[in-house]
Amino acid sequence: MVDAQSHEPARHRPPRARRRPEPPAPGFGGPEAEPPGPINWNTLRPEEAEAAWAELDAWVTWLRTAYGLSVLEVPPFWHRHDELVWELSALHLHWLACYGDGAAPSAPLQWHKDLREARIRLREWVAACGTQTTSDRPTLIAVWPGEPARDVEPAHPITDRDADFRAMVLADVHERQAVLDTHRLTAAPGSAGA
Repeated sequence: MVDAQSHEPARHRPPRARRRPEPPAPGFGGPEAEPPGPINWNTLRPEEAEAAWAELDAWVTWLRTAYGLSVLEVPPFWHRHDELVWELSALHLHWLACYGDGAAPSAPLQWHKDLREARIRLREWVAACGTQTTSDRPTLIAVWPGEPARDVEPAHPITDRDADFRAMVLADVHERQAVLDTHRLTAAPGSAGA
């Protein structure tokens, strides 16, 4: 049999690896760009949070497909669980630092070592939080002596992960804006809080 393109005898060729989309690499836009610093999700302004959510979601999507991570490590509703958001955010920033301009040639090896440890933590947190492939419930929080009992919410089904993510981001951004607006009102000259 003859290869149609090279006109040489056809040989068995191994299949090419599937190309995966490159993850976004904000903060490394060029030689003048500086590596990003840590993200404190508690202090982001509304517009910063919206951008950070979009960036993290794109990177997590790349991560889970590039490394074939199971839903026991990165579940569809990771964005609803603070412990997963903080871990994945830190892992994302670590990836940016290890693969960014100026990183040491051995930095990717360190990132892979740290990814291995992070996968263990992710599995532990996913098991504890109770999120599943098509349903989610809030992470259970232990009640300490003297605290009021907490209601345990049942898992609720979610049929469209992307719509759920967009709705959660919108709610988060609105909540952050409401906090800023309230702070502005109480800090305004002549207000009772000033």
